[in-house]
Amino acid sequence: MEAMAIESPDSIDLEHQRAELEAVLQSEYFTRAPMLAHLLSFLCEKLFAGEANQIKEYTVGVEVFHRGSSFDQDSDSIVRVEANRLRKRLAAYYSGAGVSNRLRIIIPLGQYVPEFKSATPRQGEGPSAPGDPPVASQSIIERADALQREPWFHLSGRRSWWLVAALALLVLGLGCAVLILRQMKQTPPAAISNQPSAPSTESQLGPPMGEEVRILAGSGRSFVDHAGKLWSADAWFDGGTAVKSSAQHISRTQNPDFYRSSRQGQFRYAIPLKTGVYELRLHFAETVYDPESTPTGGEGSRLMTVRANGRTLLTRFDIVADAGASRTADVKVFTGIAPATDGLLHLEFSGEDGKQAILSAIEILPGFRGHIRPVRILARQTPYYSNDSRWWSPDSYFEGGQLAAYTTPVSGTDDPELYETERWGNFSYAIPVTPGKYSVSLYFAVRHGDWDESPSPSGETRASVAHIFDVSCNGIVLLKNFDLPREARQTDVVIRKATDLEPNAQGKLLLSFVPVEGYATVTGIEVLPQ
Repeated sequence: MEAMAIESPDSIDLEHQRAELEAVLQSEYFTRAPMLAHLLSFLCEKLFAGEANQIKEYTVGVEVFHRGSSFDQDSDSIVRVEANRLRKRLAAYYSGAGVSNRLRIIIPLGQYVPEFKSATPRQGEGPSAPGDPPVASQSIIERADALQREPWFHLSGRRSWWLVAALALLVLGLGCAVLILRQMKQTPPAAISNQPSAPSTESQLGPPMGEEVRILAGSGRSFVDHAGKLWSADAWFDGGTAVKSSAQHISRTQNPDFYRSSRQGQFRYAIPLKTGVYELRLHFAETVYDPESTPTGGEGSRLMTVRANGRTLLTRFDIVADAGASRTADVKVFTGIAPATDGLLHLEFSGEDGKQAILSAIEILPGFRGHIRPVRILARQTPYYSNDSRWWSPDSYFEGGQLAAYTTPVSGTDDPELYETERWGNFSYAIPVTPGKYSVSLYFAVRHGDWDESPSPSGETRASVAHIFDVSCNGIVLLKNFDLPREARQTDVVIRKATDLEPNAQGKLLLSFVPVEGYATVTGIEVLPQ
């Protein structure tokens, strides 16, 4: 069938608009992307209600993505990202399953108000009318007419016309029956069997949104990290000294500059906060004491105590012992943080045994009471919004291995962009959490380029690049001799989930990826509290 030109009529019947929206939402393109379906439904319902003037980026962020009244469009791009993804999804639908539809839903670039436009046949095709049968049925009738022109079908007089008409009515009825059955089929396609399910403790869109505070200790200017988050220059402190380090390499971070500034000494912070529950993340890196500066190494060279509103968070805290090495990014996480009665969060950093305390950064995020926010990491240099509108941070907490990016798409997923990158080699992740039990989902992908087209002597397809490796968490084996190409026979995407994992004494989920043959690899890591 030839492509259809799009033209905008003066008015299109509301009933036909609703029917088109329903057809789009029931298609596989949108049943597999519930958040995009929700966004499209919200935009169209606003239009149907005559409230198109209310469709603004702020409104969509608050009402669809639950960003809260403090939603900042400049720092949070979720509406723009999801609207662009919606445009792509609509284009894919109308070039596939919806190619015959007489209406099109369009979200113009730079806008969020949907438009319903009719698709009229190009020159040479007959005009369409609201009462015309579906294109699929018309094509069946055309085939019946073609049959009439075949020599074996020739009959004389009225009997031939009656036979043609009867056959046409029969195939038309069958075509309509098929369409009705398709519309009645409401159940979405089954999810991929290895897809982890969202826990009940997490809302549909993840952690609560709200005012976030990020302070770069000891820095005289602001800093934007790989995740696009703005860290302000040092503020609200009392005491201590701003110190710049000349250390070139800082492990377990993509932002070494972040840890080259610090506040050292005996010091306090009094940070104004709105009433609420917060998650506090303190960032450290030992850049003074290391094997080069002390004959015995960095452990024991600096001990300190940290308190929040008088409550002790850390006592005799040794950064090197906690991180495992000097010049290594170390993050400590605390939940249930709230401002004092004066509306301030009072943080106190005290060195012990005559040593100075040290701090690289303070991060305060709206949080949950009793458990941490979800942690989602992709092995890439930039953040990403997945199809379910969840935010994935760029690579962090890693040691060893290398990043790789690919242009070959993967199969077996509705979100191939999620799998465009990986970390490979021999590497580990030290993910900071609070005491408790966690589920960890590991996301892997194999690309067609990894396969050797020639079969092995046993007849099996062989992988040209071996990916057989072990994965453990704090010494507990999660995957043993995991043969990724073999596991990915049916689909390019493989997801494995482990539950009831607990942090080590340093408050870390230490995930180790150790090659057995070839290299270990991972695309994404998701950590959720149970």
